[in-house]
Amino acid sequence: MENLSYLFAAYTVIFAVIFLYVLFLWRRQARLDAELRSLEGGLRMVREELAEREASPSQASR
Repeated sequence: MENLSYLFAAYTVIFAVIFLYVLFLWRRQARLDAELRSLEGGLRMVREELAEREASPSQASR
């Protein structure tokens, strides 16, 4: 029973490390989601521009 404090300390450290790792992954995933939304928006704008140019070729050649 005298080593129970070491066991508790070890589990506390392990759970703290796991919690910090999950927190890191969660924040990184949020940043990646934001970047992906930004890239999708840019791609959507480019596609709309191309569609407009294809729809009116007479204006694009001027």
